[in-house]
Amino acid sequence: MEIASKYDSQKSENHWYNYWLQHNYFHSTPDEREPYTIVIPPPNVTGVLHMGHMMNNTLQDVLIRRARLMGKNACWVPGTDHASIATEAKVVAKLKEQGINKADLSREEFLKHAWEWKEEYGGVILEQLKKLGCSCDWERTAFTMDDTMSKSVIKVFVDLFNKGKIYRGFRMVNWDPEAQTTLSDEEVIHEEKQGNLYYIKYQIEGSEDTLTIATTRPETIFGDTAICINPNDERFTHLKGKKAIVPIANRVIPIIEDDYVDVEFGTGCLKVTPAHDVNDKNLGDKHSLEVVDIFNADATLNSFGLHYQGKDRFVVRKEITKELEEKGFLVKTEQHLNKVGTSERTKAVIEPRLSDQWFLKMEDLAKPAIEAVLGDNPEVKLFPKKFENTYRHWMENVRDWNISRQLWWGQQIPAFYYGDGPDDFVVAETKEAALQLAQEKTKNGALTMSLLRQDEDALDTWFSSWLWPMSVFNGILEPENEEIKYYYPTNDLVTGPDILFFWVARMIVAGYEYQKQRPFENVYLTGLVRDKQRRKMSKSLGNSPDALKLIEEYGADSVRVGLLLSSAAGNDLMFDEALCQQGKNFSNKIWNGFRLISGWEITDLPQPEASKIGLEWYTAKFHKTLLEIEDHFSKYRISDALMAIYKLVWDDYSSWLLEIVKPAYQQPIDKKTHTALVAIFEQNLKLLHPFMPFLTEEVWQHIAKRTPAQALVIAKWPENQKVDEAIISDFEFAAEVVSGIRTIRKEKNIPMKETLELSVLNTENVSKDWDVVISKLTNVSSISYADAAVEGALSFRVKSNEYFIPMVGAIDIEAEIQKLEEELKYTKGFLISVQKKLSNERFVNNAPDQVIAIERKKQADAEAKIETLEKSLKGLQ
Repeated sequence: MEIASKYDSQKSENHWYNYWLQHNYFHSTPDEREPYTIVIPPPNVTGVLHMGHMMNNTLQDVLIRRARLMGKNACWVPGTDHASIATEAKVVAKLKEQGINKADLSREEFLKHAWEWKEEYGGVILEQLKKLGCSCDWERTAFTMDDTMSKSVIKVFVDLFNKGKIYRGFRMVNWDPEAQTTLSDEEVIHEEKQGNLYYIKYQIEGSEDTLTIATTRPETIFGDTAICINPNDERFTHLKGKKAIVPIANRVIPIIEDDYVDVEFGTGCLKVTPAHDVNDKNLGDKHSLEVVDIFNADATLNSFGLHYQGKDRFVVRKEITKELEEKGFLVKTEQHLNKVGTSERTKAVIEPRLSDQWFLKMEDLAKPAIEAVLGDNPEVKLFPKKFENTYRHWMENVRDWNISRQLWWGQQIPAFYYGDGPDDFVVAETKEAALQLAQEKTKNGALTMSLLRQDEDALDTWFSSWLWPMSVFNGILEPENEEIKYYYPTNDLVTGPDILFFWVARMIVAGYEYQKQRPFENVYLTGLVRDKQRRKMSKSLGNSPDALKLIEEYGADSVRVGLLLSSAAGNDLMFDEALCQQGKNFSNKIWNGFRLISGWEITDLPQPEASKIGLEWYTAKFHKTLLEIEDHFSKYRISDALMAIYKLVWDDYSSWLLEIVKPAYQQPIDKKTHTALVAIFEQNLKLLHPFMPFLTEEVWQHIAKRTPAQALVIAKWPENQKVDEAIISDFEFAAEVVSGIRTIRKEKNIPMKETLELSVLNTENVSKDWDVVISKLTNVSSISYADAAVEGALSFRVKSNEYFIPMVGAIDIEAEIQKLEEELKYTKGFLISVQKKLSNERFVNNAPDQVIAIERKKQADAEAKIETLEKSLKGLQ
């Protein structure tokens, strides 16, 4: 097979990905092997590949490919999430472009459009993941609204309702006026925003007296149903039992007393709006106040807003402020920093709203999940461990989960109403089952299907995805099936810390409830991808590169390497496109190294000693690095694992081993060395494959003609061997000698073609086995071992050994003497400063032992250097 001068990433990627798919390497079925399972955090069906997806899925692919090489039955289940709010918004927007209003459609008509949208756009991100090299089991691709998935969700809802865990309640909820649905507390982001505090006068009924309240939301005065004072506040004793008149609305409302009121905040008088604030609702319930809801679903004012009816709440805030001022009700306005809840999905400001909703009781369900992560013998481990505190905070303060959404795209709540009373409903998996239950409940056998109406709401998307590790293996509908028993619990979950509670914690809850065991063993939490200025990447900032363009320009392997080299677990990744270039340089290094060894002529020559010892050293170094890599993997330090392989291949293999075994110019290489070198190179490829799948498969297939059963993607991960530490230590010493000789050549402008001689004062008693390597790499014709310093020679030191190179060519002796004298003077001055420090009793008595040891080492090194410099000077004078 001809080897191209340059690696063509695009050609290689398309070819090998199709080859892997053609031979079904990614597909898994239960067998006798140990399973290794990952379920993908399902991206939104609306999604396109961005940098966060790139990092998260590259990490998963590294783990799954390594498991495959280790002989495990690797199964990575892909899929997408129906993302109720985001998808419904996209469909509504598309219909609007066509002149169609959602309100004019029936549920069935709207869902037909939604499914059409999903079929057209829904698979984009999964196709893009293939470009990245993701080795998912595509035959298992799941969607959270697939028939099996939806039936699983409904079954769980019915089961939890029958267990008394799900209930319907009229509660204050978070309302997203843009998406026009409720949100759970976790979907609300609280942001500090600069606003105003408005001081408004209310007249006391039957009097000229007034009281002043302070509010951040003057538009809500139409919903006021009381003024509240603290019973212990002497300033307002005269108001007890009286009534106030709401400005503009002219409604009369009672003045009530409650010690809930903070006498220090604002004016000490609180306006009470039970329909629009959770704390006001509690006060309203306690004092039996009227509830006046002033908003429509889109946060415009309704008829209670009088002449502001139909206007947006923020427009009304501006206009009513002006009217209150004109009519003498506005006392003053102050700037005020306020925490404002916004929707995670639409960014709209949340409106507290009273509504009939469905809730899941979480307190008891959460207990096994708390123990699983935070107990004495944790069954689920978080990496990094620091996220346990976040998990603890969420789970120990868990609230009931609002699981209903006012949307059509999603699983429709299986509650069926047969009357108008609060309890006139049944919950069942099918309408037929619901009819039977309703007939039994009402003792009315004549009740017909046409009288049942199903709840209009859909379930929260997370109520579907919390079953994901089970539902992808049909573990809810058939809890004892072969696949769920084989693949569950899964092994690793790779996701972002932002959904630690939304998704991770809830999956743990569901796992213990429905399989009586954890859903996964390890959770690897990635950081966020940020730009060089530490800003979060976003479309609005325009600082997020096009993921597919990066792959097109640099190649998937190079982008993967660029991402992983700087993405330590749990730490944010400062993305810089230069990292992709670094990945590309690494790809080129590997490719060119392969071309080099492939271009050598091979003969039956005897193996040189330098090659023999070089190969022995690299084998030891490889296995030492392998242990290091596996330790990094066990701790989910994937970036560190890659860096260890990077250094092994770039430094040890390319910069040292290839130089050690390389034959002289236009000379052949011996067969024994070449065979061993190729075997070593193949081992390197196995370590690299999880990180750089395309390039490694390309090179692997070039090395030899392989059958499909011999493809790198399913090769065998290297086995650990005992590490020869002595040969590694000897090499490191020899490498310093080589470096010392090269430095002298560079400083004295001695070309490599000029042969040198080397003399050694071998006080360190280092192995002489490496002399052949030192000679080859530095063009030293002979290495002799002397008992004394060689006069008139250039010298350097490695540990306590001294190396002398007799002068060659035209070296300026006067300049050399001057240079050595300057270095000697500097070193003596440095030694005096260290000695002064060590002779200071106060320093010696108070400094830590480690600091004293460092200073003593500096003293010893300086003394040794002075001795060498003096000998070198003596030799030149």
